[in-house]
Amino acid sequence: MKENKSASLFPKELVIESMKQSFAKLDPRTMFRNPIMFIVEIVTFVMLIVTIWAVATGAQNQGTFGYNLFVFIVLFLTLLFANFAEAIAEARGKAQADSLRKTREETPAKLIGAGGSITSVSSSKLKKGDVFICEAGDMIPSDGEIIEGLASIDESAITGESAPVIREAGGDKSSVTGGTKVLSDQIRVVVTTQPGESFLDKMIVLVEGASRKKTPNEIALTILLAGFTLVFVVVCGTLKPMADYSNTQITIAAFISLFVCLIPTTIGGLLSAIGIAGMDRALRANVITKSGKAVETAGDIDTLLLDKTGTITIGNRKATQFYPVSGIEEQAFVQACLLASLSDETPEGKSIVELGRERGIRIRDLSTSGSKMIKFTAETKCSGVDLKDGIRIRKGAFDAIRKMSEAAGNKYPEEVADLVQKITSNGGTPLVVSQDDFIIGVIELQDIIKPGIQERFER
Repeated sequence: MKENKSASLFPKELVIESMKQSFAKLDPRTMFRNPIMFIVEIVTFVMLIVTIWAVATGAQNQGTFGYNLFVFIVLFLTLLFANFAEAIAEARGKAQADSLRKTREETPAKLIGAGGSITSVSSSKLKKGDVFICEAGDMIPSDGEIIEGLASIDESAITGESAPVIREAGGDKSSVTGGTKVLSDQIRVVVTTQPGESFLDKMIVLVEGASRKKTPNEIALTILLAGFTLVFVVVCGTLKPMADYSNTQITIAAFISLFVCLIPTTIGGLLSAIGIAGMDRALRANVITKSGKAVETAGDIDTLLLDKTGTITIGNRKATQFYPVSGIEEQAFVQACLLASLSDETPEGKSIVELGRERGIRIRDLSTSGSKMIKFTAETKCSGVDLKDGIRIRKGAFDAIRKMSEAAGNKYPEEVADLVQKITSNGGTPLVVSQDDFIIGVIELQDIIKPGIQERFER
């Protein structure tokens, strides 16, 4: 297991490319952005000249050449190490973009041609208006709309949500995203984006556009380190006259060695690599950061803003409380709520029946009693029942029931208006219930928080 982990952290191709970039980054125009390492590069160049001068003057016979060469090699390797740390962090980010690009280019698409013939083409060749087919196990090659069929789709690669979602033709859940996987059934999809405009393409642009900008703290630290460096220049500069006064000989190599050891070389060499490594770590968690400043800001966050539905909640609203208006018995009100929900096949309608049964309310079977069931529809926003004895019960959105009640000449109770306001301000959803067009109470729906969510936040 450890060997595999090491291999994944430092792939051979990544290391080779980073080593090449280590030499390319020796360009003074690049090194100048890091003052400390730029100074190290200057003294390394000075040591190279001193070493060559020692060879030219024959000083190698006295052992000076070996010492000078050793100092030069150590300084040169220090430069390469600093550049390598930065290069490999940058290369990992580029590898993520290359991986996304490879996914886009290599995903096969089953294109439906004239006469219904199916041909396999690269997803990069799909254009707006093309129709392709996807079956269980296929990767969706491009963004589009389902025009036929229904399928369970794994969108975790894009949304991070592990639970599969249902996508079907028609309605507001017909769109699919390139790079997601079909888990079941078969769908036909029409491409809705031009080449280069898909969600995956936008992700690639974001990753490639992630810029290496210094954060405020990094700028302040760089200024501080540069100040220390100037101080040590003065310290080392005073050693020469003091050595001459005491008749002590100090070589240039000794001065340079002392100077490089005194200045914060290690911090300066790894400063930029640390910032890029933070961006890369976030990227591996499917979080795209466009700058090191964003990573630094994320470390100071103490407030979490989330998309509520499906992130911290179960996803389906459930009935949590019954509120009858004054003068209506609670048991009679709950009985009416259950009767109005028998024909409601939505998760909310089922939860109302379930909550009523938990309260011990029993309802009779209306299938053979001559009553008429009114099913819930998106147009009416309500469901209900017309009982055999002429009693009409409706349950639905407060605006729909209010219009129905006022159209019959009844007044909308202020008590109900207050209840609706209280429930909505608490993040819930109110459903109003009426009997013979008189409003008799309100049902509260809440999106239930997933168990253990607080522990997840803390983690």
